[in-house]
Amino acid sequence: MIDGLEGVIAANTVLSDVDGLAGRLIIRGYSLDDLAGRTRFEDVAHLLFDGFFDDMPSDLTRALGEARVAVFAETVAIDAGLLKLTPVEAMRALTARLPDGDGLGAALKLLAAPAVFIPAVVRAQAGQSLVPPDATLRHSADILRMLRGRPASEAEAEALDAYLVTVSDHGLNASTFAARVVASTQAGLTSAVLAGVSALKGPLHGGAPGPVIDMLDGIGRPENARAWLEAALDRGERLMGFGHRVYRVRDPRADVLKAAVRRMSEGSNVLPGRVAFAEAVETAALTILRDRKPDRPLDINVEFYTALLLEALAFPPATFTGVFAMGRVAGWIAHAREQLVGGRLIRPASRYIGPRPRQAA
Repeated sequence: MIDGLEGVIAANTVLSDVDGLAGRLIIRGYSLDDLAGRTRFEDVAHLLFDGFFDDMPSDLTRALGEARVAVFAETVAIDAGLLKLTPVEAMRALTARLPDGDGLGAALKLLAAPAVFIPAVVRAQAGQSLVPPDATLRHSADILRMLRGRPASEAEAEALDAYLVTVSDHGLNASTFAARVVASTQAGLTSAVLAGVSALKGPLHGGAPGPVIDMLDGIGRPENARAWLEAALDRGERLMGFGHRVYRVRDPRADVLKAAVRRMSEGSNVLPGRVAFAEAVETAALTILRDRKPDRPLDINVEFYTALLLEALAFPPATFTGVFAMGRVAGWIAHAREQLVGGRLIRPASRYIGPRPRQAA
């Protein structure tokens, strides 16, 4: 029996390669280190989409901005019932209003959807007026402006770009596989993206960064770290932000985001202290995990500094999964198109282990 399809090759892809033993992530021929912190999200989306759409412009900035404006019209559907949902669930419901399609226009609207809907839902839940998109801005800067109602600094936009690029694609993870399965039925890109969102919101996949903030707040001060972490492990709890299903060494995305947080902290009066505190917790946790579980490769993962970065950008913890979707949607769309162009209907077999019919007497 294959538990969780571990080691099963389910697709050939040109999009990304995750080397868990070496701690390396390659996106469309580029290492993550060469992309994150140096590349805008729309440029990486262009890289992922290349070859899957015939009418793609050389620069997606303006086209994606116009898609944000078009998608914003769907926020008229935000009502009292929708505002009772979590931000990612509300975003999913609004995204479901977009018609299915397979062309670049549909893809750009889906790329824009979480970027527009998450800030809109956050502001509506807080009783604030919605901020319409500005099609002339880069994607990350407009997201922050729509969320906070004021322009983002260049450092803030670059930090969000680093995050969105870092999570844009990551092999055949659960949400990407879900998107490819739906795409293989020719249901359309909206259906594929909705499958991705639904898988992402699970706490074993994209629903984990928020609890990192709860852990840090619970620890409170660097000198409390070891006792708090030891007590959590004694209760059988998982240390949030540590360990990964694939990486046997340090998650390369963690270092990229740690560097992004450090860059953003330059000139800040508050963030450097928060970064120093998080680094103290990281050091304590890694020491404890090595002592307690010497045979298990438990290192820091993408969730830990994701939480710190998004907190610094004023995203409430309840939105962290939705912000994850803002980046990963580029990968879902690219994988859906790759599956549609060159793949077959995904239909694995199963092994029946239930009772057999009784023979008639």
